[in-house]
Order: sequence, then C-alpha cells, then structure tokens
Amino acid sequence: MSEVRVRFAPSPTGSLHIGGARTALFNWLFARHNGGKFILRVDDTDLQRSTEESMKGILEGLRWLGIDWDEGPIYQSQRIEEYRKFANKLLEEGKAYYCFCTKEELEEMRKQAEKEGRPPMYTGKCRNLTKEQIEEHLRQGRKPVIRLKVPQQGKTVVHDVIRGDVEFDNSTFDDFIIMKSDNMPTYNFATVVDDYQMGITHVIRAEELLSNTPKQILIYEALGVEIPQFAHVSMVLAPDRSKLSKRHGATSVQEFRDQGYLPEAIVNYITLLGWMPKDGEEIFDVSKSIKEFTLERVSKNPAVYDVQKLTWINGHYIRNYDLDKLTEAVIPFLKAKNLIREDFDYDYIKKIVSAVREREKTLVDIADAMSYYFTEVNEYEEKG
Repeated sequence: MSEVRVRFAPSPTGSLHIGGARTALFNWLFARHNGGKFILRVDDTDLQRSTEESMKGILEGLRWLGIDWDEGPIYQSQRIEEYRKFANKLLEEGKAYYCFCTKEELEEMRKQAEKEGRPPMYTGKCRNLTKEQIEEHLRQGRKPVIRLKVPQQGKTVVHDVIRGDVEFDNSTFDDFIIMKSDNMPTYNFATVVDDYQMGITHVIRAEELLSNTPKQILIYEALGVEIPQFAHVSMVLAPDRSKLSKRHGATSVQEFRDQGYLPEAIVNYITLLGWMPKDGEEIFDVSKSIKEFTLERVSKNPAVYDVQKLTWINGHYIRNYDLDKLTEAVIPFLKAKNLIREDFDYDYIKKIVSAVREREKTLVDIADAMSYYFTEVNEYEEKG
C-alpha cells in the first residue's frame, strides 16, 4: 500500500464545530495509525463569506485539540490558475464545453421542465456549439461557464469503505458547471484537482457530502486520473435526532473551551461519535485511538450528541489530570471571575484545586467552587 495521505478541508466561513472537529480527528487518527500524512487545506474560494478571523479560530481549535498537520495550510484561493489549467485540458479534449446560456434561458428551461413534470436540469443547449459559434459569443463579450460533458447513460458507483457500494444513475445528473463565469472553480472541481495534485489516497468526510461524490468521480474519470478511496462518516444528530444546531447548546470547539472542558476529554468524546475501541471502554487516551483506529470499524449509524456524557467524561479527566496542568488550566477562569490578582499564590491555588476537583465536572465548576475560599480571604482582609 502506498503512503496514506488524507486531508481536512474546512471552509473559513464559521467556527470549528463538533462535526468538523470529528472529521479532522478521524482523518488525523487514520493518518497516524497508518504512518501517513495529514494535510490541512483551506476551501476559501467563497471569497465573500471567507474570513481571516474564522480561519484563525479553526487553526487555534485544531491546535488546542492536539491535531497537528504535516502539510499546509494550503489555500484554494491561491491555486486558481491550477483549476483553470485543468479546465482548459478538459475543453481541449472535448470532455467539457463553454456554456453561454443566460439566467433567463436557464429559468425558461426550469419552467419547461416543471411544466413537463421533469426534474429541473440543464438541457445541454450549448453542448455541441461549433468553434465559430463559440468565437462569436466571445467576441460579443459574453462570459461563459464551463460544463462537464456527463455520460447520459450508465451508472456511477461510489465504493465507500464505510457504506459499501452506493449507485447513482447518470441520467439524474445534468452537464454540471466546473468553472463559473468569473473564472472561479466550483466546489466539486476544485476538490478533485486539489485531491489529485496533493496525492490524497483516502477522502474521509461527512455523510452529507456523499451526494457530491458521484460528480467528483465523473470529474476524476474525465481527467483520467486515479480515484481515491471514499469513506463517508455518519451525521452527528441532536438528542431529539434532529440536525445538531446552536439551539442544542454548545456546538463549537471554542464554546466547549470557554465552558471549561479539557481538550483530551473533547477528543475522547468525539472519537466515540461513530467509533469504539475493541474492548468497548469509553474512557481512553489518544494513543489507544491511534493504535486501533480503522475505517472498517466506523459505524454507519448516525451518532447522537449527548452533552451529559461529554460532561461525565470531562469530570473523569479532571479527577485524573496532572495537578499542575489542571491548576494552570483553571487560572484563566479564576482571573475571568476576578478572584485572583496577578501576584497570586500558585501553591495556595494548587491546594484548593486539589481539594475541590473530585466533585467538579468542568473548569468553570472548579472556579465557582473556589470562589468560596477567595471570598473568605477577601472578607478577612477587609475586616482586618
């Protein structure tokens, strides 16, 4: 087997949430288990929504969890010429074509399909334009998109390590766009070019991206390059089995950090969202995960987010954490509550942490429990 190369490719349009953190972790565990490489790529071609602040938060979140990368971060926005080069190759080989259809024409196609009870799909109007027609449109200043010529018969099969074979009928796809009229790539096209050029061997990602995979396979086939193995990890659902969202409480790594959870506990918990060690134990360190992690043992069933279980796991780590490390972790929470000054007595704080840790589940809980001791000291000082 060639060297395993996997990637985590977040879009810097929001925070690192629990689902994204799990995707990153599973890729990282798979790379470390197989002695491979974990690559960080930034899918930032949506220039209007991408922010530096979001990217900074994602990088900080990964570092805090202990997920380090071997290559990157590699930014898609800096690779636009590569996508254009591959799109031109497909044009030259007759596997893609310029489409000059206007919004009005596309809307008319949609209405006609609706009228005839067909799914709204591009009709292929520009599929067979002559060289002269293309040149005339370009002379008129019309800005085309580039569409892939999709086979109109047959099936595309996704060989998924977790889900088995998943078939898609090619007739359900139209000639989809790979380059937009502003010369920017679509998500599927940029993803394929990147994964090919970066030598990605396994694409491990969320189940909701499975519907993109047949289109990506069609692009791989058109380019005539090797297709990686795919593994689509089941969704993380809320306790009521709906889609996990902010209304279910903390969902981002930063929120968990602010609420006093330890990174080791978060990593332990999100590993359990779809995977379990051989002995069935629920408390284990990352070295055990690295030693045992395989895609074949990742569950097909949706994982259900359970904050009570996470808090229970966090309590276990707090009770067993190195006392100095725990004290260092608690100090920012004490400062945030204005319970200590800059010239605090470290040994005194360490003794109190040791005294209260057995009963508490988060760093916030420890800081709250410690406030009693500092209140007493302050009152004594005032009376004196």
